[in-house]
Amino acid sequence: MRGVLAAAAVSLIITLLGTPIAIRILVRQGYGQLIRDDGPTTHQTKRGTPTMGGAVILIAVLCGYLAAHLVLRDKSPTAPALLVLFLMTGLGLVGFLDDYIKVSKQRSLGLRSKAKLAGQSVVALIFAAGALRFEDYRGFSPASTEISFIRDTGFQLGTIGFVVFAYLMIAATSNGVNLTDGLDGLATGASAMVAGAYVLIGIWQSGNSCLPNPAVPQPQCYETPAPLDLAIVAAAVMGACFGFLWWNASPAKIFMGDTGSLALGGVIAGLAITTRTELLLVLLGGLFVLITVSVIVQVGFFKLTRRRVFRMAPLQHHFELVGWQEVTIVIRFWIIAGLFVAGGLGVFYAEWVAGV
Repeated sequence: MRGVLAAAAVSLIITLLGTPIAIRILVRQGYGQLIRDDGPTTHQTKRGTPTMGGAVILIAVLCGYLAAHLVLRDKSPTAPALLVLFLMTGLGLVGFLDDYIKVSKQRSLGLRSKAKLAGQSVVALIFAAGALRFEDYRGFSPASTEISFIRDTGFQLGTIGFVVFAYLMIAATSNGVNLTDGLDGLATGASAMVAGAYVLIGIWQSGNSCLPNPAVPQPQCYETPAPLDLAIVAAAVMGACFGFLWWNASPAKIFMGDTGSLALGGVIAGLAITTRTELLLVLLGGLFVLITVSVIVQVGFFKLTRRRVFRMAPLQHHFELVGWQEVTIVIRFWIIAGLFVAGGLGVFYAEWVAGV
């Protein structure tokens, strides 16, 4: 628990104190957000707001994790946690390149779609391949080739099937967070809630590990390698998001950009894969799913009928055009995100209680 608290505290402090420094540097360099002309007209007032703030989140998470292991001198970093951090950092770098091209070239298009997809694919595939290696002393690898919900379901994908599944999951989650990042603080707050859920999941799995323990019912134990170290990663992400939210809340002084949204989506997907809760993420990250589905429905329905279901997609922009204030939308969507997270944790705990 000391490591979890240290990771959360250090990452929180770094984003709280470091973000204003980043804002001044980005303003001095002229790295301001470009606003699409086809977006809500109210967003034009945000033009020039510093972006690429996700770099602060990324640095804070890495420092928080390092600080936790300085506190836990007798505990070494583990392969599952390092793989998740690699996934977060790799996708963050892809997003950083995208953001940098946008602000340096002063255009709304950053990396070409093929280049961006290639970057995401390389990082995701390296993570997926690595997650099936680096077995611990019990013979458990960071990820399993079985599809998981609360734990492995027994449905085998095989090595190639798992790599494809992991890639699709990472792409879907990172792009889901990216689509959610359209209003001040919306994606940051929702990501903090999901990360907080994985703190609790990691701690619970650690306390109910399949290591020999007469107090733990063996049919209900968890085979997750290094769950407490994954909880440390999640705590660092949660702390970093809360600290960044102080400056990202409406009216935002800085945006996370693709640097932050792709990184946060990646770390959330990585935590789901390594904690064996892949399908549970659909519920825990329900807000991201809802917003992504709104885009799919809008595009698909328009192609079929040349008509729109929503005034604008993603979903949050529909409510802007309906007349809701931005702060109202963000708070109500946070409530929805919180309900999804609470529901997911309820299902997670209920499954354990039902099997005892």
